[in-house]
Amino acid sequence: MIQRILIRNFAIIEDIEVEFHDGLNIVTGETGAGKSIVIEAMSLALGSRADTTFVRTGQEKAVVQLISDLDGEEYVISREVSTSGRNVCKVNGDVVTLSQLSSLCTRIADIHGQYDHQSLLDPDQHIRLLDRYGSDRIGPAKIRVTSAFEKYSEIKRELSQLRDRLAEDMRQQDFIAFEFKELSDADLSVGEDERLEDEIALLQNSEQIYEDLAGAYALSEEGDYPLLSGLRQVMDRLQSAGKWSDELNELAQRAGELYYEYEDICSSIRENRDRAVFSPEDLDRAIGRLDLLSRLKQKHGKTIDELIEYRDELKTRMVDVSDAGEKEKELESALKAAEELLREECADLSDVRRKTATELEAKVSHELKELNFNDSRFSVLFERSEQFTSDGTDVVEFLISTNRGEELKPLARIASGGEMSRIMLAFKKIIGDYDEIPTMIFDEIDSGISGITASIVGRKLSEIAGSHQIICITHLPQIAACGDHHYRISKSSDDQMTYTHIDELDSDQRIEEIARLLGGDRVTETTLASAGELLQHS
Repeated sequence: MIQRILIRNFAIIEDIEVEFHDGLNIVTGETGAGKSIVIEAMSLALGSRADTTFVRTGQEKAVVQLISDLDGEEYVISREVSTSGRNVCKVNGDVVTLSQLSSLCTRIADIHGQYDHQSLLDPDQHIRLLDRYGSDRIGPAKIRVTSAFEKYSEIKRELSQLRDRLAEDMRQQDFIAFEFKELSDADLSVGEDERLEDEIALLQNSEQIYEDLAGAYALSEEGDYPLLSGLRQVMDRLQSAGKWSDELNELAQRAGELYYEYEDICSSIRENRDRAVFSPEDLDRAIGRLDLLSRLKQKHGKTIDELIEYRDELKTRMVDVSDAGEKEKELESALKAAEELLREECADLSDVRRKTATELEAKVSHELKELNFNDSRFSVLFERSEQFTSDGTDVVEFLISTNRGEELKPLARIASGGEMSRIMLAFKKIIGDYDEIPTMIFDEIDSGISGITASIVGRKLSEIAGSHQIICITHLPQIAACGDHHYRISKSSDDQMTYTHIDELDSDQRIEEIARLLGGDRVTETTLASAGELLQHS
């Protein structure tokens, strides 16, 4: 509930602080005193859009602070609006975004103005009201519909994408086949271009390589003093001396290892020398192959590895086209099964809604009769949409007849604002029992009603206040008399500025204020007595 609100430099309000209570809080005041400005300030604190025109003339910024209790936790909400356009939102001292503030405040309070019944005139909102009323039964059925709808939509989307892709592939089939054949004939292998570059470098320098290898081999095994022969003699000498000492024996072993390693090197030198024969044919082949790879890389803008992946992708697309009929049949069968399940779940949801609608019709009719619609009839009209949605296939609209003999009509064709205010109040009484929002704020929803109907509306507000905190701005004494707490808004002015004040009234002041509402400027003993009697019987 809202515990307190502080408003500073907001429109004609200089500085006021109001403490609200449980139950029905009534706010009255003369026309132009600032009642709607207080609601505007509360709306700002609860997350509405800011406007620089809110700032009081001559001041730099307006501040609205609201203290509320929600689920046992206290929240201090602050809004600051400056003439420069700067807008600051805070919750418990921390700066938050407007979206974060609005998300919190929708759980704290709900504001209903004299034009708030526009939501009731929108048939698209009627199914939301019905579902909220029957949430304990409709909720599980809606979850099943939503799940079935998501599965149905997923398969439908997959089938559509498959058909689009295959249609595109069919149009490009010749091109796909050409590119696949080109890449397949190229017989690409990973890293081939790098290996070819190395091979070409060897072939282009094969004469110099041959000379170097031949010279190395001659020094090792040919000529008057070949290195390998010398190493053999050194090894033999050391092995002969090695039998006389461990140290010399170890040295002989090391020489032996060196000899056999060098012998292996010489063998490799000979093999590489024999292969290092210049071959124009091999060079032309390697250069031609590398040129082919370079053209493919340039044409497709891909590396060799990426070309291999692209070739495999083309192969898959060719297979997809050939297997398209089978895959399409599988998805069509799955879609049909998903649609049947969704249709069943939608039918179940519709059945639950229709049963719930029967209960809602009875409750709304009862509330309307209590609100002086003695001959009214209320009905929930159901139609079925051909389109599936996550909410099912129901199209719901509320119909009403407020006078005997009149046919049921859509709410949008109810012309009287007073009638719409009472109809909206009936819904708030019923649907409000299923809301978790602790505070309801009503801004002159009594527009267009008077007399006995006003007294009935006042009692209905008092009933709702049994489970919600109600803050109600009214100009009717019959409604004001039903309040648990009463506040009066007034204004004064000096030579320069206008000031708005709000005061909580005691019992004597309440009688005077209700007498003013009854008699206007002339408060007499008679109007005071009538006010006291009205309070006593409310």
